[in-house]
Formats: sequence, C-alpha cells, structure tokens
Amino acid sequence: MNEVNEDVIRVFLVDDQELVRAGFTMLVDSQPDMRVVGQAGDGGEAVEKISVTACDVVLMDVRMPRLDGVQATNQLQSLPKAPKVIVLTTFDLDEYAFAAIKAGAAGFLLKNTPPADLLSAIRQVHSGDAVVSPSTTRRLLEHFAGSLPDQGVERPDLAALTAREREVLVEVARGLSNTEIAKLFTLSEATVKTHIGRILAKTGLRDRVALVVLGYETGLVRATK
Repeated sequence: MNEVNEDVIRVFLVDDQELVRAGFTMLVDSQPDMRVVGQAGDGGEAVEKISVTACDVVLMDVRMPRLDGVQATNQLQSLPKAPKVIVLTTFDLDEYAFAAIKAGAAGFLLKNTPPADLLSAIRQVHSGDAVVSPSTTRRLLEHFAGSLPDQGVERPDLAALTAREREVLVEVARGLSNTEIAKLFTLSEATVKTHIGRILAKTGLRDRVALVVLGYETGLVRATK
C-alpha cells in the first residue's frame, strides 16, 4: 500500500453496504488531495478501527446494525484526536441526522449528493468549516422543534460572551451567512469570522453547526412550531 502524504486528506468510510463503500472509495481515491485509509461495515467496527487508524474525515452512514452512526459519532468524540464526521442519510429531514449533529458531527449530507459536492464537503470539513449551511440545519431543527426544550437550557459559558458576540451567535443560529451578518452589523467579514472564532473558543464547541444547535437549545432562537 502506498504511504499517504501528510498533505492528503485521510478519509475513513463507514457504511453497512459494501457496494456503497466501493463507490465512495473509487470517488475519493480519484482525487489527488485525498485517500481512503480505512473502512467499516457498522459503527462498532468503525470505533474500533478509527481508534488505531489516523484519519481526518469520516463519512458515516447513520442507519446501521450493532451500533448506529449517531452512537459511533458520539464515541469518536472522546478520542484524543477526534476526526471530523460527516453523516450520510437517505432522508433530508431525518431524526438520526439531528441526533448525529448533537452528538458532534460536523454536518450531514444526503446519500444522493452529487460527487463534486461530496468531495467539496470533505475539503470544507477538513479545513474546519461546517459541511451544511446553517439554514439547512435550521430547517432540520425547526422540523424537530417538539424535541427541543420549551425553556432555554442554562449555559454558564454564554455569560462570557460580549454583547456583540451574543448578537453574532443569534444571527448564526438564525441561518445568516458571514456576509449577511457583516452587512447587518456593518462589520467586515474578517471581523465576523473573528467573533465566531471567539464564540467557539468560549463555548468549547467545534463548528458553526454546533452554534446553530446551541442557539436553539438555549432559547436564543425559537423554533417555529
């Protein structure tokens, strides 16, 4: 097996269908900047293998036997160098996808996502961005509004946010892009990115998707029921 260049994105595939994994392998390995470094047929096998396999991004099917993608994603978060997880689902509004995002996934994609979009998502997640737009996540949260708390969940770390950071967090949770937030508050996009970086640091969250979930769970933004 060829050694993986350290500049190459190391991808791990998790799906209970071998044919699906074979297709993803061909697609990923066709790219000069990424390589499949491992595969698993269920969540349990995935956790076992990834714990001893260096990888950057995991493509994780949500519905699998033995250990589903949600539980596997949650367990992977405890690893010293947890990889970024993109969950794959058949349905756009899937309760498993919502649960996976809450468990720490960087986002979700439909299994019929065009190949170019899937490859772009892998690169986005590897660079630290969320793989789904905040507005898509917002629709998912609103669809499952009944499972969200009626009262805001207390988060002591929110008290550490400045007034401006709190305002930016609300707009991120509402689904606005950095460009839209910059225009709303008459700021540069670089300043908005700085604010978001500080919010992530203060809350201990990993990405923009997690901030959208936080906005709803704390009651900063109310879901439409």
